[in-house]
Amino acid sequence: MTTATVTTYNKNEEEEKKLILRQYRALLRALKQRLKKGDRRLVRRAFEISVEAHRDMRRKSGEPYILHPIAVARIVVEEIGLGVTSAICALLHDTVEDTEVTLEEIEQEFGVIFAKIIDGLTKISNVVDLKADTTVQAENFRKILLTLADDPRVILIKLADRLHNMRTLDSMSREKQLKISSETTYIYSPLAHRLGLYEIKSELEDLALKYTQPEVYTEIAKGLKETKRDRSRYINEFIRPIREELQASGFDFEIYGRPKAIHSIWNKMRTKHVSFEEVFDLFAIRIILSSAIEKEKEDCWKVYSIVTNFYRPSPDRLRDWISVPKGNGYEALHTTVMGPGGRWVEVQIRTARMNEIAEKGLAAHWKYKEGNAQAQESKLDSWLQHLRDILTNPDTDTLDFLQDFKLDLFTEEIYIYTPKGDMRVLPKGATALDFAFDIHSELGARCIGAKVNYRLVPISHQLKSGDQVEIITSSKQKPSEDWLGFVTTAKAKSRIKYYLKEEKRKIGDDGKAVLQRKLDHMNVPLSQHNVNELCVYFKKPSPLDLFYAVAVGSLDLKELKNFSVHGDKLHQPAKEIKLESRSLISEDEVKHHKPAKGAELIIFGESSDRIKYKLAQCCQPIPGDDVFGFITSGEGLKIHRTDCPNAAQLLANYGHRVVKTKWAKNKEISFLSGVRLTGLDDVGVIQKITNVISGELNMNMRSISIDSRDGTFEGNIMVFVHDREELDALCQALGNLQGITKVERLEAQQE
Repeated sequence: MTTATVTTYNKNEEEEKKLILRQYRALLRALKQRLKKGDRRLVRRAFEISVEAHRDMRRKSGEPYILHPIAVARIVVEEIGLGVTSAICALLHDTVEDTEVTLEEIEQEFGVIFAKIIDGLTKISNVVDLKADTTVQAENFRKILLTLADDPRVILIKLADRLHNMRTLDSMSREKQLKISSETTYIYSPLAHRLGLYEIKSELEDLALKYTQPEVYTEIAKGLKETKRDRSRYINEFIRPIREELQASGFDFEIYGRPKAIHSIWNKMRTKHVSFEEVFDLFAIRIILSSAIEKEKEDCWKVYSIVTNFYRPSPDRLRDWISVPKGNGYEALHTTVMGPGGRWVEVQIRTARMNEIAEKGLAAHWKYKEGNAQAQESKLDSWLQHLRDILTNPDTDTLDFLQDFKLDLFTEEIYIYTPKGDMRVLPKGATALDFAFDIHSELGARCIGAKVNYRLVPISHQLKSGDQVEIITSSKQKPSEDWLGFVTTAKAKSRIKYYLKEEKRKIGDDGKAVLQRKLDHMNVPLSQHNVNELCVYFKKPSPLDLFYAVAVGSLDLKELKNFSVHGDKLHQPAKEIKLESRSLISEDEVKHHKPAKGAELIIFGESSDRIKYKLAQCCQPIPGDDVFGFITSGEGLKIHRTDCPNAAQLLANYGHRVVKTKWAKNKEISFLSGVRLTGLDDVGVIQKITNVISGELNMNMRSISIDSRDGTFEGNIMVFVHDREELDALCQALGNLQGITKVERLEAQQE
């Protein structure tokens, strides 16, 4: 198992004081331009309170804890671009949660705004009033989003806090690294993306990859290092004619090439099934202009014209986010052109103002709030308002909401017009019904169809960018369960679920009355205890489900006669206990056997026979893979690979159910695994492959399927292996065969 190297910390008290002071002075230097009269004293006071409060605390690495709040404050100022208020709140962000300092003291010392932001930051970390059926993390994320809708500075400081934690994750245990990295991929990097903080989003994703899949990360980082010289040469050759022409045209500009983030390269390798060597656009060329705000659009298009005079553009790869900025305010012109040597190169054209918005996102909007940038600001404001609407609905199920919300964060956007010509931004794949709910909840609930570009379409019709949509309603229409199957936005889903629950509640009231009458006959009240007893007996998750089932007649109330009555309490009839052998154990038993904190559960070893488990189908782990155990509610313990498509969600949402797991050395058990091959279709190719598997490597093959087309073939082979080493050896041996162009491990589809 690959773990990051940990550098030992060994500074004496004097060196520590100097280090803390050095970091604090660096923060003051970063704030220099923003300090107004009296600000320096406030920052100094926040620093002193934080030093005093964290005096005896140390980080896992051994460093004094105070270095963390100072580092977060520096990220907030230097990388996100916020000012004095946020820097002070960053210095104090852990004091209320971890030390004796109270919110009242902060309010007296600094004022209401500071106390409110720190309260928001504390709420994110410290979640009380949990519902029993939702996980801590999901409620946590809900709190994060609520504070985001309230004061966006809270989430920006929280992102800085998470970024610093990710940068210093080396000293944490492997278990913590996995959990924190998965949480980061699952919620924090999509949030950074939605708020327009692209630099931070990229770094968070890269660092998460470094800990969840260290081998992949190292391989790509090494590849980037090795190709750096060639890349620089190519970029210089590409840029030369453009630079000369821009200078001749009198532009004030910067032009440079920058490598793509490791995570986005890995994403491309994974989705396009290509190796590192085959990923062509490892970098993008960026041209940044100094233009007056009224000439920005005109200048960007002039530069586009100059670039395409030298290099032929790909017509379907032009992205004009200057005329129609993204929902988070991002503005730029992107085009992909054919560069020297037949390589596609992405060129991004933007002005200095646009560049600041691209890198500082939401924070930069406040800077440009006056003047021309009103349009994008209101776009982001409307998104925050939309977030507030969903979150203040008490019936929103947290985990469902999180899933839907994530889709809203990451999908591409389409632009839809109302009959009056107003524009709405929706995620790609949105339907006419999503559009109706986006305009107003009641309009969505009554929607029976739509006219798209004057043509009548059903409510499930998928919209395309540029469509003009008119919604048709009927007062008799009611939301139905099947609507959830085709809407895509979080707002539509949460409102439909709310309406359905309301409907269920009305029907449930009738059932409640029926049950009340039955219990009156038995001389027992409809008390909380009795309702709970009935829910358990009839296997209903909530009283509402019980009342609804009574109303629609899906459960038999005659069974009430089997209950015994003690005073005013109902008691379930005793159940027969059947003895049966089971291959799986319950969640409680797993918890009972769960190893002590920090210990590892060894699977396929001597201690493994005490706990039964299953290998997850979604990622088919084999010995040698980096794995974790996950306690499911119905199927006992399941073993997943850490790079499983479902891992981020499981680790982020249900961290408390994760069991640290490792393989015992055991060569007696075989595991089914698969490889995918591509190559040139040639006589005897199958014979060569089977010779290697059965002959040279003496492996047991379960199935082989080869499909050839136009001189090439693709094939999947399922084999039994003992561990990862054997699978890697097989891939290498097959890759050495003549005519085989690519061999990779077969990944199961995401569940």
